[in-house]
Amino acid sequence: MTQEIWVVPFFGQGQLLPSMELCKHVASRNFRTTLIIPSNFSSAVPSSIHQYPLLEIAELPSSPPPLQQHPGPDPLLPPHKHDNQMAQSLENLISTRSLNPVSRQPACVIVDVMMSWTAEVFAKFEVPTIGFFTSGACSAAMEYAMWKAHLDDLKPGEIRLLQGLPEEMALTHSDLKSRPHRPPGGRGGPPGLGGPPGPMGGPPGPMGGFPGPPGDVGPSKMMGPPKPGAPPPWLEEVKGSIAYMINTCDDLEHPFIQYLVDQVKKPVWDIGPLLPELYWKSAGSLLHDHEIRTNRGSNVTEEEVIAWLDSKPPGSAVYVSFGSEVGLEMEENRHLANALEALNRPFIWVIQPGSGRPGPPPGLPSADTEEDYFPHDLDKRVGQRGMIIRGWAPQLLILSHPSVGGFLSHCGWNSTMEAIGRGIPILAWPIRGDQDYNAKLIVKHLKVGCMISDDFSQSIKKDDIIKGIESLMRDEDVKKRAALLSAKFKHGFPASSVDSLDAFRDFINQKGSRLSSAT
Repeated sequence: MTQEIWVVPFFGQGQLLPSMELCKHVASRNFRTTLIIPSNFSSAVPSSIHQYPLLEIAELPSSPPPLQQHPGPDPLLPPHKHDNQMAQSLENLISTRSLNPVSRQPACVIVDVMMSWTAEVFAKFEVPTIGFFTSGACSAAMEYAMWKAHLDDLKPGEIRLLQGLPEEMALTHSDLKSRPHRPPGGRGGPPGLGGPPGPMGGPPGPMGGFPGPPGDVGPSKMMGPPKPGAPPPWLEEVKGSIAYMINTCDDLEHPFIQYLVDQVKKPVWDIGPLLPELYWKSAGSLLHDHEIRTNRGSNVTEEEVIAWLDSKPPGSAVYVSFGSEVGLEMEENRHLANALEALNRPFIWVIQPGSGRPGPPPGLPSADTEEDYFPHDLDKRVGQRGMIIRGWAPQLLILSHPSVGGFLSHCGWNSTMEAIGRGIPILAWPIRGDQDYNAKLIVKHLKVGCMISDDFSQSIKKDDIIKGIESLMRDEDVKKRAALLSAKFKHGFPASSVDSLDAFRDFINQKGSRLSSAT
């Protein structure tokens, strides 16, 4: 009988998209594959996923939103990780499947590392788990190496190498500086590389769903600072896993993957980048987002975006987007608006209403209006030189258009992979979570981008943005390296990731019912 694999994503668009792609790869290797999601995820799952006969969706009752679960003095605290309703729903699903002659108890479950609370449920039924990192290997490896390096004594002007990692990933004192204080409801999140975590600001993922910390933070950012010399919290969270999957490939992150293999002493499979199949097949041509992703609402159509891009010279336009779940502070938005107005360059700026700033905690007044937050009349002042998109943007289309020459990005992992695969240089403006590490990977290791600032303990100003964009757009070396790196993917999904997915298949088939003994 065909073995069954479950995939349990963390809530948020940034985690659901790669999880869906992983399900397709697993199902194509002759496993019955079930994506376990809360019912309020269902609208974000495109109908195309049903083209895979061995792939199905199992919906669980949705949890109350975090603010309802925590009516206490700090409503932005994440909900308790052991959510009774969700745990009971998972238990019921496993019990039901175990009795079904067609759908059995899963051979194993691939669990997002930020969903570690589910481990107790699966352990109860002796179902082994595989830890799934939707971000890259660099962030996990850097966290591990940093906590082994005892960085509490790093002094200004000193450079500290991280044993086992490339020299260019060495840390300086400025890497560890905290970001400026953010009020509740601001972009929040951890302040920087190794900086002390603070309260998780920002809203839950746009779809709500599984319990856990709000936003798109990395797994190590959910807990307090570790004791000197202690491993990163994610290692503790997934210590019961029999193996790990990472949304990356050998061509991008070989030394970081190898470092993790050496440290964790368990199978580590690079199985990405987990981007849509059409992304890989459409290299060199335009990719229409609506063919593979659900449109979440926008003030523009794809046709309008194409018409605007077609009117601009090749490589001239700057694409500005901070993803679907984080955003800039109001003051930074104003600086960005002023910089884009001052620059004599075409630009597309994607703004997510409420992203990064959901408003004050309940009961507190706000003097800020939406006109303060969004760049009032900027579109009228710049005319056809700029396009401001509010809401959903066809990012795959934009990054594949020859008129786009640079990407001002928060360095979320999905956005980073989409840009690298299309040869677009990146101006890195990380905000929280793994984005700091991703930015360092982009700039220091892959050398396909620039940092918008060398010191994120200071607020980013208009002049920083202008200087950063001009530097990126004029850097021919960065452009050449970005083109060479993207050429590695011209034949499609990376061969190393195909091999890793095949190795996962063989691992499951060889272990069979004995998998539980590995735990």
